[in-house]
Amino acid sequence: MFGGILEQVFFGNRVIDYAIGVGLFLAGFIFIKIFQIVLLKRLRRLAEKTATTIDDFLIGIVRSTLLPLAYFGAFYLCVNTLNIAPLLKKAVDIITMTVLMIFTARFATTLISYGLQVYMTKKRKDASLERSLNGILRVAKVVVWGLAIMFLLDNLGFKISAVIAGLGIGGVAVALAAQAVLGDLFSYFSIVFDRPFEIGDFIIIGDYLGTIEYIGIKTTRIRSLGGEQLIFSNTDLTNSRVRNYKRMIKRRVVFKIGTTYQTTLEQVKAIPGIIGDIIKNVKDATLDRSHFLSYGDFSLVFETVYYVMGPDYNKYMDVQQKINLAIKEEFEKRKIEFAYPTQTLFLSKNAE
Repeated sequence: MFGGILEQVFFGNRVIDYAIGVGLFLAGFIFIKIFQIVLLKRLRRLAEKTATTIDDFLIGIVRSTLLPLAYFGAFYLCVNTLNIAPLLKKAVDIITMTVLMIFTARFATTLISYGLQVYMTKKRKDASLERSLNGILRVAKVVVWGLAIMFLLDNLGFKISAVIAGLGIGGVAVALAAQAVLGDLFSYFSIVFDRPFEIGDFIIIGDYLGTIEYIGIKTTRIRSLGGEQLIFSNTDLTNSRVRNYKRMIKRRVVFKIGTTYQTTLEQVKAIPGIIGDIIKNVKDATLDRSHFLSYGDFSLVFETVYYVMGPDYNKYMDVQQKINLAIKEEFEKRKIEFAYPTQTLFLSKNAE
């Protein structure tokens, strides 16, 4: 009697077939649960004790992606043991492909996000870099989900290749129109990963100078010394010679002074040493050299080179002012006169 019940047919399947399908689903469900409760928890505890993050990332992928996919696989296996109507079979196949597409796209975006996080961790914590990488992540998500949707539609029977071919001429026109935008986008990637400058850096581009305020996908904004905001396309910046003063370790300073031709030989010999001693006694200044350079049109020219230890412009001006005042004071003590543009006329009177 019991065997007869199992052999009864409902909707094209015997009762025993339903029982086998349900049994397979329950077996798969129990196996996944055992794996989740026993093995996965142990792996997670072990991962918490390690210094690396790759094991935590892999366990997170298993929990968020592979486990739900395994549950769906058990359901799909259960359904495939039964004879179902072609329309229902097609619906199950569409659902299966959609689920696989979603989980594949999620896995890809999670992998990209983890890679960007690792990159940011190696570079050090930086709000501007984090903001830039978030922009790249958004672009990557759009690309990944776009490709996944196109792949799904193609597998569902839609002629994606024909649609793309039909849009060929329009695509060329759009590509030409978007050439500048794409150029700025790739320049943005270059700025983010190569990092020639960052937010807060003081830079000079040609005749323009200022502090970086914002680095966007299309443009970079700079606050000039005059207070106005300068907006550059990213391509302009990557194609230009940029001088980054924020990363200057020390500032090289060259200056010249001139004394009159009435300066004595002893004073001329002493002047380089006088200037050198002054610079050596100024904090944050390092002497390179000081020499009697040349005979000018109206002066004896002395050239001095020294370094200011640090990139700050205000510090440089403070140091230069101290040196200039000290030179003025020392020259007045020694009665050494600074030269200024003069002309001397010699008149001669010839006797008749």
